[in-house]
Amino acid sequence: MQAFKSLAVIGLLFASHVSAHGLWTEQRRGNIEVIYGHGAEDNAFKAQKISGAWAYDASGKMIPVTVERLADHARLKPLKSPAVLAVALDNGMWSQTPDKKWINQGRSQVPGAIESTQTFKYSLAIYQPGAKLPKLDQIKLLILPEVDPLTVGPGRSLPVRVLLDGKPAAGIKLVGDYRNAPNTLSTETDKDGRAEVLVRNEGLNVITAQVELPLKDADVATRGLFTSLTFLGEPHHE
Repeated sequence: MQAFKSLAVIGLLFASHVSAHGLWTEQRRGNIEVIYGHGAEDNAFKAQKISGAWAYDASGKMIPVTVERLADHARLKPLKSPAVLAVALDNGMWSQTPDKKWINQGRSQVPGAIESTQTFKYSLAIYQPGAKLPKLDQIKLLILPEVDPLTVGPGRSLPVRVLLDGKPAAGIKLVGDYRNAPNTLSTETDKDGRAEVLVRNEGLNVITAQVELPLKDADVATRGLFTSLTFLGEPHHE
């Protein structure tokens, strides 16, 4: 597990436009929008990069969901109001040229590439208290709450477990308030992948983690993973 610790640090410090952006969802104007950004930034992205979306009711039963691919972002449209929603984005292969420019291709297509990665971004949103979480094997880096996050409340700690490829991951650094303080670390997972993260907001909380894993691949040197867990700190009242 010690290897994960150094990998987590590499992931956090990987300072390029390729991996610096996070992924989460927000409800806006009655729609569930996929947000691709860093902190308060909300950037345009190619909607075809959304590689999957999954919605579930409170009992963990799957709800059909479609992805509306707009000109500059994506919108998720579940058949009915979900208790749990997950989304994935495949950002593709990127290589950095000797003059520090990033190109959306593998290093075999970029002469003299000095860095290369393929990044995947995931988000898990919990909307309804008491929701039963299904198996989420499609989320390769997952922040799994160990109690119902909607019952914790601002100023209290939420116990979580971080899973990497389905296994507990030690030494993963967590950002507790990605929207407002994206560069401020909150805590780090223990040897069993567990940590406690302070719930900071009455409104939307976005807790995140990321790692960079080395690969033996002709086209990319690393696999970058970003993940978020989102929920409201307090129930919404009209």
